[in-house]
Amino acid sequence: MRWTLKPKPEKEKVQKLAKELQVDKSIASILCQRNIETFDAAKKFFRPSLDDIHDPFLMKDMDLAVERIEAAIANNENILIYGDYDVDGTTAVSLVASYLKTIYPNIATYIPDRYAEGYGVSYLGIDFAQDNDFSLIIALDCGIKAIEKVAYATEKNIDFIICDHHKPGDEIPKSVAVLNAKREDCNYPFDELCGCGVGFKLIQALGSKRNQSINDFIPYLDLVATAIAADIVPMNGENRVLAYYGLQVINQQPRNGIKAIIHQSKKSELTITDVVFTIAPRINAAGRMKHGNYAVELLTEMDFDAAVEFAAAIEIFNADRKDLDKKITDQALIQIVDNEEENRFSTVVFDEDWHKGVIGIVASRLIEKYYRPTLVFTKSGDKLAASARSVKGFDVYNALHECSAFIEQFGGHKYAAGLTLLPENYENFKNKFEEVVAKTIDKKLLTPEISIETEIELSEITPKFFRIIQQMAPFGPMNMKPVFKSTCVRDNGYGKKVGADKTHLKLNVFQGDNKKTFGAIGFGLGDKMEFVQNDFDIVYALDENEWNGHKSVQLVLKDLK
Repeated sequence: MRWTLKPKPEKEKVQKLAKELQVDKSIASILCQRNIETFDAAKKFFRPSLDDIHDPFLMKDMDLAVERIEAAIANNENILIYGDYDVDGTTAVSLVASYLKTIYPNIATYIPDRYAEGYGVSYLGIDFAQDNDFSLIIALDCGIKAIEKVAYATEKNIDFIICDHHKPGDEIPKSVAVLNAKREDCNYPFDELCGCGVGFKLIQALGSKRNQSINDFIPYLDLVATAIAADIVPMNGENRVLAYYGLQVINQQPRNGIKAIIHQSKKSELTITDVVFTIAPRINAAGRMKHGNYAVELLTEMDFDAAVEFAAAIEIFNADRKDLDKKITDQALIQIVDNEEENRFSTVVFDEDWHKGVIGIVASRLIEKYYRPTLVFTKSGDKLAASARSVKGFDVYNALHECSAFIEQFGGHKYAAGLTLLPENYENFKNKFEEVVAKTIDKKLLTPEISIETEIELSEITPKFFRIIQQMAPFGPMNMKPVFKSTCVRDNGYGKKVGADKTHLKLNVFQGDNKKTFGAIGFGLGDKMEFVQNDFDIVYALDENEWNGHKSVQLVLKDLK
């Protein structure tokens, strides 16, 4: 692990902010590192307001999208809401379909089959629209590269409205409207919305024509917050506001589908982390193991008992997914060793029998063992399909672009992408990808980094300090939970390895002459027990531990040495 201390903000700015907010300098420093340098900026950060939601008509083509939907309603046309099979796509479809059904009945949804159709807009989906008399398709979380498919639909007199957040290519589809804040010709103030976020802007725009205010759309924010968490988009700007209020909906009055997933949870209040690890995997499991339609049915179900039945079915899919991803990860690790590829700059593995629905998860698992850009391939029809995952600081999308001579199709983000290629190009691609990574990656990026906010004394961790840290939530990219460093701490002698296989570390630490101890848990740090016999340094985040009704601050150790 590389311990990297973030650059310290200007001392004068920290002192000024600490005085204005009446907080510790450590807190002021953390805020300044997030470009929160004034009282007003801090107020906006700690008290997100729906007033900070941008006007949807600032997004290019929004007026055209609304105009076309209104025309469809006026002409009694059938509208098909189409979306990807992952969390972002299924929540987006559920959101737009749910809203449109409140104002117009001729609405249906379509999620492509991961295996028969693959990612994004499909010819099968367009044929379905034609066969069932749909003249307008609203594509969510996909479509920005569907140039030929949109042209195919146009030939059949089917219009497209594309709502996407993926990086556009040199050309965009010739559809009625393309809503994507990443378009170079789009001046929307925030370009990091997820697909469901773009869908939210669309219904917000439609609602404004019906004299609906932003408050009328709060019930839809549980879906937006779930998508923001699952798609790992930056937790700043408009996303922070949407996630903040979306979490309130999840905790207070979620839709039946989400309520059915969480109703057995013993947590009194869910955080974004809980959404990532509790809600999102279950919604994703539908598209991975069976069909994304199950997720849409769950998220749009109006009857709670029926939603519980959908949730029970999805729970089985999720259990199957867990078994499968463990099995495939084990097989992939064996393949790496058998091929003597442990010391490469990249991981590229393939087996024609691996389940396409879990290869993205497997890629992430492999990075936990071999920290480097990773692709996991499987057979998909007459082609090979892969999920790519990257390490912090390395743009896998650009690396794939360098290998495009061997690729049929690819798309995605800096840290996650998907691609297809012909079987005969696999070895050439694998060699080229390794060559590109070896040539372009900064070698230090091959060691996991812990980015440390600031160094503090344990005595600084007061109830007020912890409360302010908690109020910085929701956490995510661009607003990660603060990680602290404390030096020369000691264990009180009761430290031990815990867990069924003794891989975790449980300590009670103190610093210097101050004998106040803090409970500390280090997941996966059981092999560091030897360090705790003497003084040692720790990096950690703060969490609340509840035991027998008693709450206390707990240090969640990231590393120690």
